[in-house]
Amino acid sequence: MITITIYGLDQFVVGRLSREMTPNLAKLYELSEDEILFVAPENMVFHNGVEQTSWNIIIHVHAPKKVAVLQEQAAHLILESIGDVAINKILEFYYYSQDNRYSKFNDNYPRFIASDNLVDVANEDYEDMEEGDGEDEIFTGDIFRDFNKD
Repeated sequence: MITITIYGLDQFVVGRLSREMTPNLAKLYELSEDEILFVAPENMVFHNGVEQTSWNIIIHVHAPKKVAVLQEQAAHLILESIGDVAINKILEFYYYSQDNRYSKFNDNYPRFIASDNLVDVANEDYEDMEEGDGEDEIFTGDIFRDFNKD
């Protein structure tokens, strides 16, 4: 499992980068795409009291020790893939022993949420509504009608 955490970059940008980089990283590391995750914490990077978000970003890659031999190629791939989304980039690699990693997956559910396994939960109250029916109308009745019966 390879986890890439990007600090100081908008979460939606990291989502896009994840979609773009995952196939290339999986190919480089000779792993399944399921073994690569991106994390985009809600945060900001500061220097000397001034926000640096998108100007200076910090990237942490946590990976098994066995892939350390590919560090230079991975660094090039990651930094080039981020491109001009950020001005300055700091990339740090952290390696762990496979003996220190545990996981538990629920076999009753797909491993990841994807566009092909999303469930559309329709709101029955609005299913039969035509466009414009009550969407922008102001309710002028007694909202506490049933509550005030006592």
